[in-house]
Amino acid sequence: MKHLQWEIERMSSMRVPTFTLTLPDWIDEEIPETSHRFTSVESRMALVTHLAKVNVQQAGGPFAAAVFNLETQELVAPGVNLVVPLRASIAHAEIVAVTLAEQVLGHFTLNGPDLPSCELVTSTEPCAMCLGAIPWAGVRRLVCGAREADALAIGFDEGPKPADWQTALKVRGIDVVQDVGRDANIEVLQAYVRAGGMMYNGATIISMDS
Repeated sequence: MKHLQWEIERMSSMRVPTFTLTLPDWIDEEIPETSHRFTSVESRMALVTHLAKVNVQQAGGPFAAAVFNLETQELVAPGVNLVVPLRASIAHAEIVAVTLAEQVLGHFTLNGPDLPSCELVTSTEPCAMCLGAIPWAGVRRLVCGAREADALAIGFDEGPKPADWQTALKVRGIDVVQDVGRDANIEVLQAYVRAGGMMYNGATIISMDS
């Protein structure tokens, strides 16, 4: 009973933890005016690749993503990998972009009533976690730059994914486009290695300098 009473007192005195998802300050400077239309998939990927490159320069992870309105071709919300600075293993670029896009559009899914069709553009194919989140996010199209093999080649662990994950998404009505700007995004991954970037793979953390 004494232990139970101590637990109750301890919990009543605890401050409830909070988590705030905030993009780095430099993002605003690297994105054109929000009214600008990205009229081709290549231009949308070019923006994402640029954000991934700058994120590496700012000591972040080598990944970026963005959600676009497929009807107007406008940017809804960007995302970069914030795992290390936010001390949050789920803060992958895709999760960040989708979460912020849902806040912008005011709904818990991007496939909500009266919402436009949305496209998720990501600098590298989604890991197992982000792949699982994509159907729930409600995007209608996924566009990928570098391949999973390219991330694995520099030391990242992408988790267990179905071999034919592209078909699994297409069955759910989500188009998949691969290899858009692949070479440029591979270069971002390799720049991360050259910069001594950390491989933050769950329980295994590896410094490229070691």
